[in-house]
Amino acid sequence: MRVDDVDRKILASLVDDGRSTYDEIGRRVSLSAPAVKRRVDRLRERGVLRGFTALVDPAALGATTEALIELFYAPGIGLDQVRESLRPLPEVVEAWSVTGDADCIVRVRARDPQDLERVIMELQREASVVRTRSQVIMSRLIERRD
Repeated sequence: MRVDDVDRKILASLVDDGRSTYDEIGRRVSLSAPAVKRRVDRLRERGVLRGFTALVDPAALGATTEALIELFYAPGIGLDQVRESLRPLPEVVEAWSVTGDADCIVRVRARDPQDLERVIMELQREASVVRTRSQVIMSRLIERRD
């Protein structure tokens, strides 16, 4: 799956503004609009470009508190079981299987600290969760969109 420098520039343009036209991108990378479209189509077919999305400010939707929560599971719990236990919680926006002390880290968005406490309590009610450890995110220092 080879991605050349022109493809990288096209991807960077789309990450910067997913609504850019092929003509606008073409001017940035010195290609015609049809050539850009062919490359974008090829990147999508190969799975390099997975889709286009709108970025919404969570605070505008009322989610002003964000936290990383480490989850420690009982021995023998599989990743499929972990995934399925987290799926029903809309506040869990990302989850990772990790190395180190914790088995899993989740990123949670909640309305306020009280709502975050409720989410943590829900996570702890899961029978396979032995304990949790949480860090509330105070401010975002760097945000890169992949």
